[in-house]
Amino acid sequence: MARKATVKRKTSETDITLELNLDGTGERKVDTLIPFFDHMLDLFAKHGIFDLKLKARGDIEIDFHHTVEDVGLALGEAVKKALKEKAGITRYGAADVPMMDALASVYLDLGDRPYLNYRVKFPVVAAKMVKEVFDPALTQEFMQAFVNSAGIDLHIHLHYGRDIHHSTEAVFKALGRALKVAVTKDPRIKGVMSTKGKL
Repeated sequence: MARKATVKRKTSETDITLELNLDGTGERKVDTLIPFFDHMLDLFAKHGIFDLKLKARGDIEIDFHHTVEDVGLALGEAVKKALKEKAGITRYGAADVPMMDALASVYLDLGDRPYLNYRVKFPVVAAKMVKEVFDPALTQEFMQAFVNSAGIDLHIHLHYGRDIHHSTEAVFKALGRALKVAVTKDPRIKGVMSTKGKL
């Protein structure tokens, strides 16, 4: 049975509908009205082999912050709902992704202990060049919201990167790939992967 979840989140700032299938084939339909952010979420789902359908409308005439943060909250909630009691999953995941001039590593634990270690520094000149398109600081805001909502212990390290697009892309691809590993079921695991008996 496919592990799926639908999340609807509506506030005075955003209106989001998100559908996630952790056992999908990588089908994506993402529309947040923020093209660069759409591209990153598309990469995340493709490399995680998740089906992701997302429509988000927010007060982007003010800035992108509310939309990006609330999508992170919705995606985290969807992951948590789709996993239910987390029976049989491997729990931990890791991925290293090179993207030309950039290299990113992501390590995560689905143990319901939200924590973000974010070691990502973009080149100052590059950051200024793209800030009007997508403020690089929003990637951290997205990850923090995702972590808080999903209950994930997430460690992200951008080892190096000259181009900000390549650097951000490596991070989102690595997140998808690490999460794919963590949610994979192992028939040898009875119950949950914890000596406590609960995740």
